[in-house]
Amino acid sequence: MSRSPSTPPRTPSPARTAATPDFGFGRPFDRSGTGSSKWARAAAPGVIAMSLADMDLPGPPAVAEALTRRARHRAYGYTVCAPAGRELVTRWYRTRHGVAVDPDWVLLLPFGPRTAIRLLLEAVRPEAPVAFPTPEWGGFAQVCRAAGLPYRELPLTLRPEDGYRLPSGLLPRPTSVVLLSSPHNPSGRVWPAGDVRALAEEAAEAGALLVSDEVHGDLTHPGHTHPVAVTTVDEPLRARTVTLNSVGKTFNASGLPSSFALVPDPALRTRLLDTMAGFGFWEGGLVEQAVQHAALSEGGPWLDALLAHLAAARERLTDLLGPAVRSAPQASYLLWLDAAALGLPPAAARRALLDRCALEASDGTEFGAESSTESRTESGPGGHGTLRLNYALPQPVLETVLERLARIRARA
Repeated sequence: MSRSPSTPPRTPSPARTAATPDFGFGRPFDRSGTGSSKWARAAAPGVIAMSLADMDLPGPPAVAEALTRRARHRAYGYTVCAPAGRELVTRWYRTRHGVAVDPDWVLLLPFGPRTAIRLLLEAVRPEAPVAFPTPEWGGFAQVCRAAGLPYRELPLTLRPEDGYRLPSGLLPRPTSVVLLSSPHNPSGRVWPAGDVRALAEEAAEAGALLVSDEVHGDLTHPGHTHPVAVTTVDEPLRARTVTLNSVGKTFNASGLPSSFALVPDPALRTRLLDTMAGFGFWEGGLVEQAVQHAALSEGGPWLDALLAHLAAARERLTDLLGPAVRSAPQASYLLWLDAAALGLPPAAARRALLDRCALEASDGTEFGAESSTESRTESGPGGHGTLRLNYALPQPVLETVLERLARIRARA
């Protein structure tokens, strides 16, 4: 297990008023000894891990306190799903997103969103290929391969003035399921509501289910509005739409897998629950419910402080890197970079960044093809010449990252 890097003297966090709680984002946060997957990949001394979408920031105190309370009660047996959990999810959407979610739509799941997608595919039993825009989070392709399903990659349009746009026009026929990360992973783009509606209409015309993975939706930066798919699409299309979300990404608790699905179609809810039972899963979960309840009921102030921290970091990084940023992030904590614009060799960008700056990034080839709509059974050439950086870092580490990137930028 690699240790977090040594850091320079503490640098103040973005502006904070006396009334704003201090959640520790401006101080070093050592993850050594925690089994962190991200830091295990950055094995060399001094390397800063910026690959996996996992924050290097202290999580909400409310979650830690809830886990401690629950652990003290030494009954760790089977648990039922608490009905109040559905109301809590609907209240979260009402207060954070200003949308009305029917509690009956909510399924509280004891596993992460990737497993939710896999089980949804089992429940739908698609006979036609799955489709998703690319570049895209590699989990969609992995899940399709695990399910033995063919899939098509739909190239996103990249426009200089506003970044990526969703593909428009008829979807390939036949298509069974359309998968979408919203906001976009890897670029952090918030899809306009009209584009989501248009994609839902195209999916319905193709006879496909739209599954919107919105695990970064609560991390939308100030000034932007995230369109929740099941409430954004036209009402007749809700039965053909599913939204997935999780407190894992929002509240830095991905190591405690849980998620919730918004499924307006009662028949699909029943099929999904039956499929889950066949794999030994039931709604609820002992630890999962404790974490979800604490995060959604008490985590708002922590999340507000986090979003201010992330937005300030985004501004500094995008100002520094300029045209190397392929699509300006509007949510989450991910930067999608053009290696050539950074002066890095496109064919070996990840290695070059590691060697020159001791920064460990995700290689763009993990995010699917950008130039093919053919049915595929394995990942294509992907985002060749691109890198994804995770900037959810404590302020002192962020300062080190900025210094290192400034040196490479000066040579570009």
